[in-house]
Amino acid sequence: MQNFLGQDGFIWFVGVVEDRTDPKHLGRVRVRCLGYHTENKIDLPTADLPWAMPMLPITSSGISGIGQTPLGLVEGSWVLGFFRDSTYAQEPIIIGSLPGRPSEEAGEGGFYDPNKIFPRHINEPDTNRLAVNAKDSDGNETNPHLALELRRSTRITGLATADFDADTAADASAITASDTDTWDQPEIAYATIYPNNHVYESESGHLFEFDDTADNERIHLYHKTGSSFEYNPNGDRVEIIKGIDYKLTSSHNLVNIEGRSDISIGGRHKIYINKDGLADNNYDIQVGPNANVNIQVDTGDINLVTKQGKVNVNSGGDYNVKVGGNYTMTVAGNRTITTDGTTTDNTTGAVTHRGSTIDLNP
Repeated sequence: MQNFLGQDGFIWFVGVVEDRTDPKHLGRVRVRCLGYHTENKIDLPTADLPWAMPMLPITSSGISGIGQTPLGLVEGSWVLGFFRDSTYAQEPIIIGSLPGRPSEEAGEGGFYDPNKIFPRHINEPDTNRLAVNAKDSDGNETNPHLALELRRSTRITGLATADFDADTAADASAITASDTDTWDQPEIAYATIYPNNHVYESESGHLFEFDDTADNERIHLYHKTGSSFEYNPNGDRVEIIKGIDYKLTSSHNLVNIEGRSDISIGGRHKIYINKDGLADNNYDIQVGPNANVNIQVDTGDINLVTKQGKVNVNSGGDYNVKVGGNYTMTVAGNRTITTDGTTTDNTTGAVTHRGSTIDLNP
């Protein structure tokens, strides 16, 4: 055999994608090819163009959905390919796409995006703006990406931490304050120098950046709603959740924090421990040396209730209680107080003791 696929001449083409709604879901697109097809869409409608099959890289298997899905092309994309049926020109294969510098918006005839969405920008390269980071002679950005501008404008600063006020204990000793401070979302660490930022952007605005700019290396994943996480050049991670943050862990959750941890919550906060009712699943809190446990309720009550079980308080030092109002104790059983030292009661009002018997010196 002298004439078969691969031996019948390599015929290549350049064209524009006009349709990608492949009914067979193979990633095929309809391409209007320069020289082979007229720009007159009445003589040759888009629906009559042959379907072009995309060529995948060797990093994708091309079978059973393994690897990359061949859905990157959009209407208006310029592509390069060849006809595997040679001069018959009815079975196009797309080798790749051709970025450029569009000089006009989509028109009415062929060789344009029929939806008139692309190109989005005129007289600038098709390379993503986040990869280019174009600047004028004074170093000012000339074409900043919309997502970058949004991130900068919505940066959150002045977030307050808990504030515990100073007070005086029942023994007249001072309770030290733990004043609030504030913290800021770090400034957006974008400082790309072309050609070091590797950017992927979807049609709706999802973004992925691998930025290899020297001393400004970043990894950034961005959802069109503004939710994102970013690894900054110094190793910091900034995560922003614009909706509800769900985390479901089937096994353990282990966290080690070498520095501080501050949490500010605008709504409620609930913790449910040992929901399965197993033994020894305790709620343990250990505070190391030279630190206090400070709890302050600005307006409201502190309620401590055990449905079953005891409340044990062991104080290694003094136990001081100062009550701003009444002090009421109701005991269903016996009340026993053992004091190794002296007992002093100072009351400015009346003192009343009632009981079936009162033994002062039994």
